[in-house]
Amino acid sequence: MMLKHITAAEAKKLVDQGAVLVDVREVNEYLGENIPGARTEPLSRIGGSSITGVPAVVFHCKSGARTRMNAQALASCTDADVYILDGGIEAWKAAGYPVARG
Repeated sequence: MMLKHITAAEAKKLVDQGAVLVDVREVNEYLGENIPGARTEPLSRIGGSSITGVPAVVFHCKSGARTRMNAQALASCTDADVYILDGGIEAWKAAGYPVARG
């Protein structure tokens, strides 16, 4: 399954419509800075995760590299429509959307 790459604006729109935003960075990174409302599911533990009952899932990391490299594993965690936030949390911040800092 190919994951669709989307912009921060597209991700925000999907989240506003009920999509789940999933941060795949490690917990210490998430605690340092995160997108409010994002669920933390570190890549080191994602294999055992199951994200169900949602219309769509948007995965992100810091810059987008980790999500791109692990797209297949991420797609297998859910039966929802799956997206990658291109540019990760950095793109989210550049678009002017809020972040929470530890």
